[in-house]
Amino acid sequence: MDNKKILVISDTHGDRIALGIVLNWAKERLPPKDSIFAAAFLGDGISDLQPAAKAAGFYCDWKIVSGNNDYGIHAAETAVFDFENHRFFICHGHRYNLFGDYNSLASAAGSRGATVALYGHSHVPHYKKVNGIHLINPGSLSRSRSRIGDTFAVIECAVDKELNVEFFGINEHAEIHPVKIK
Repeated sequence: MDNKKILVISDTHGDRIALGIVLNWAKERLPPKDSIFAAAFLGDGISDLQPAAKAAGFYCDWKIVSGNNDYGIHAAETAVFDFENHRFFICHGHRYNLFGDYNSLASAAGSRGATVALYGHSHVPHYKKVNGIHLINPGSLSRSRSRIGDTFAVIECAVDKELNVEFFGINEHAEIHPVKIK
C-alpha cells in the first residue's frame, strides 16, 4: 500500500468502553483490509491500552508516551519516531504551554528533527502548522472539552505528499463518524 496511516488517541482516563469502540473500528482498517499500520497513544490512560487492545484484537506497532495523570506508569514523556517520510515527535503536551502560542511545542519537535508533533492534554482536537511543524491533537476519548465530543485522529502519510489528517467522533449510539474541526 502506498499510503500508510497512523491512528492517534489520547486522554482515555479509564474509559475502556470508548477506547474499545475505537480499537474495534480501527481493527477493520488494519492490513490487508486498509492501511492503519501504527498507533500513537499520547498519555492519560496508558493502563487502558493493553486490556482494550486485547479485548478488541487490535495489534499493531504502538508508540506510547505518558501523561500527567499516568501515575505509577513508567513510560517516556516524549518520543520520536519515523513513519513513512515523516519524523514524529510525540508528547502528552502538559509541559509545552498549549494554551499559549504553541511555539514551545513546535520548537521541541523541530529541535528533534520532527516535522510533525502529536500531543494531547487539552482534550480538544486541533490541527495547525507552526514554523513548518504540523501540530496535531486528536482530542480525547474521555472528558472532552470540545463541542464536538469525544474524538481521535487518523493521519495518512503518503511519500512526497502533504499529510492528510482526519478526525473522528463517537456518537451516542457508539458509532464512529468523521468530524470537522476549526
